This record gives sequence, C-alpha cells and structure tokens, in this order.
Amino acid sequence: MKVLVTGGAGFAGSHVCEYYKNAGAKVIAYDSLTKFELRRTGYSTEKARFHNVDFLKKIGIDVVKEDIRDRETLESYAKKADFIIHTAAQPAMTISWEDPELDFTTNVVGSFNVLEIARKYKIPTVSCATIHIYGNKINDEVKEGKTRYIRRPTEIDENHRLVEGLLTPLHASKHTLDLYTQTYIDTYKLPLASFRLTGLYGSRQFGGEDHGWVANFAIRSVMGYPLTIFGTGKQVRDILHISDLTRAFDAFYKKQKAGVYNIGGGTKTTLSLIECIHLIEKILGKKSKIKYQPSRMGDLVYFVCNTTKAQKNLGWSAKVTPDKGVRELVNWVQENKHLFEIKDAK
Repeated sequence: MKVLVTGGAGFAGSHVCEYYKNAGAKVIAYDSLTKFELRRTGYSTEKARFHNVDFLKKIGIDVVKEDIRDRETLESYAKKADFIIHTAAQPAMTISWEDPELDFTTNVVGSFNVLEIARKYKIPTVSCATIHIYGNKINDEVKEGKTRYIRRPTEIDENHRLVEGLLTPLHASKHTLDLYTQTYIDTYKLPLASFRLTGLYGSRQFGGEDHGWVANFAIRSVMGYPLTIFGTGKQVRDILHISDLTRAFDAFYKKQKAGVYNIGGGTKTTLSLIECIHLIEKILGKKSKIKYQPSRMGDLVYFVCNTTKAQKNLGWSAKVTPDKGVRELVNWVQENKHLFEIKDAK
C-alpha cells in the first residue's frame, strides 16, 4: 500500500505518516515546510519545522519538499498512491485575514489540485475541513455558565446550517474545500471524504494563540510563560486527540463510504478553555499565568460534534479522554523544552 500525506511534516500529517509506516505502508510526506502559522508562537520556527522532519526521516519516511499549489509536481508523486490524506492547509484565522491570497491559494487552489488528481486516478482521498465552516452564528445559540458556554442540544451534526455569522477568508476557503469535495462525490462518484475537524491536540504540535490552543496552553504552562485568552475563556470544544484522528482516516479507507463527516470527541471530550487550563494546572501542580484580551473577529465560542454519522458509516468514534490525552501532551512538552524557548517571554 502506498499513502501520500500532504502536509506530512505538520502536526496531524506527521502522525498519519507514522501510523501508516507502522502498518507497513510505503509513505510519502509531501510538505512545503513553510509553516507560516508558527510565526506567532514565539518558538523557534526552524526548530519546530525540522523537528517533525527529522522524526519522519528517522523512522524511514520519505519527505518531499514541494507545494500542493504546483499540480504537475504533486501529480508526479500522487498518481500511484492507493490513498491520499490531505492535511496541508493554511490553518490560522488571523493569517487568513492578514494574507487572504495565501489562504486562498493554499486552501482552495491547492486543495482543488488534490481533488483533480483524485478524480483523474480514482484515488480514495480524505481532506481536512474544520468545524469553523458552520460559522459563528452558533454564538447566538449559547448561554453563559460558570466555567463554560452551554447550548441545547449539546451536539451539532452535519446537517446544521453552514457559513453563517461574521465570516473571514478562512471560513470561505475551508467551506470551498468541503463543498468541492461533496461536489466531486456527487458528480464523479468518487471515494472521497471531508472531515470537519474540531480542536486537535497531541505531541509534535507547536500550538499558537490562533491555532492548536490545547498545545499552546500546555507549552506555555510547562515553560512558565503567560497564557493569553481571547474573550471569557468559557469557549467550548470537544477536543480530539491525534491518535483518534489517525484511526478515523484509516476507518474511511477501509469502508470508503464517501461524504462529509464531523470528526470530534463529542460530549465526552468537551472542555472550555479555562477548564483545559485547570486540567493542565492539576497535572503540573502549579498555577498558570493568564492574560485576558478582547475576543477576535470570527471566533466561534461553542462547538461540540455529533459524530453519529461517522459511527454508523465508518465504525469510528473517539476513545482518548482529555485527562489521558492532555497528560500525554504535557509529558511530551516537558521532554522537549528546548523546542519552546522564547526570549523575554515573561
């Protein structure tokens, strides 16, 4: 079996590569290695960029430094793949409004290239969308509780209205990918899926304030740096451990039931930002330093996935609890403090 992973040197991509390598597949990690989203973390972009690359090479995975926006080159590597997992993306909402061209060319043009190759060679392909495509009008449906926002019903399924509320370029680009995936399923009868992902976390994640917030909180708490919360801290997500996502990709490949899927932890993995910080404090046995800032444009204050469709069609559901997964992440950060040194962070 040959698997091509776009964004293969990123957080999710590197774990997918590792998963399939361990399963005996021939794996290609296809990545431009730009990692624009790391610029705001304050950590060394170079250290972070090459940490995952070095890890992949160490376990015998080929890393191809190329860009998904170059279709001809992408096709030359992807055309003989048995499975494409498309994790490459511009993931940060703030970058999307600061550099909409980068957001569009990466998330729309690059993703279109992946879908066209999947169509031409009839390759099963999963693309990564986001729960942000539901839009932030969901914010109007919640009530404020003591430590989190509350909504009834608790979970949101794939039939909920999309792209409502105050929108950013990231909403548009990720919705376009999701919509094109569904279009290619309907028009060309291809084995494709779009995974609408919730808050991912795990080892080898270099989280910043505008993406990867669980990792950001873990890193800054371990290092003794102040944490920034935008808004009240009561924002809610059903966080998803990276090992559960890798199983979801494999579940799709085995079943190949095309469609769009919410991929999250559901009610059992739900945490607010402040609850996540309290969990990290409990693990570390020390208090975190917290700074509050106003909410940011486009922020979604609540999302909890209903994953019934994935359970029914793919036989998949999340397994890792926040207590176990966050503890594992904190341990990884403690073992790799050299990656997170910031001058004048305090």
